[in-house]
Amino acid sequence: MSWKVLAPVAACVLLSLSTAGCADTVVVRTAPPAERVEVVGVAPSGNHFWVHGHWRWNGGGWDWVPGHWDVRRAGYNWIPGHWRPSGGGWVWEEGHWAGA
Repeated sequence: MSWKVLAPVAACVLLSLSTAGCADTVVVRTAPPAERVEVVGVAPSGNHFWVHGHWRWNGGGWDWVPGHWDVRRAGYNWIPGHWRPSGGGWVWEEGHWAGA
């Protein structure tokens, strides 16, 4: 096989290991539970901000992913991850950085 055929296949395999992946979007038919209240301590520095925890679908139920501190990125805004209604269910939109 030539590299022109193998390169896209290799890229898809590598991406499938990430959360973005080449796989279809998973639509969860049950709404996520209400967010948990998390105790947020003192930031490690003035350059840190709190990323709220969220519910993750494990294929058969909901698991809580705890929040954590992250470092601000100059010139970017943090867009929080969230569940959005879609196609009769719910789809996870991953949190990400966006240029300011």
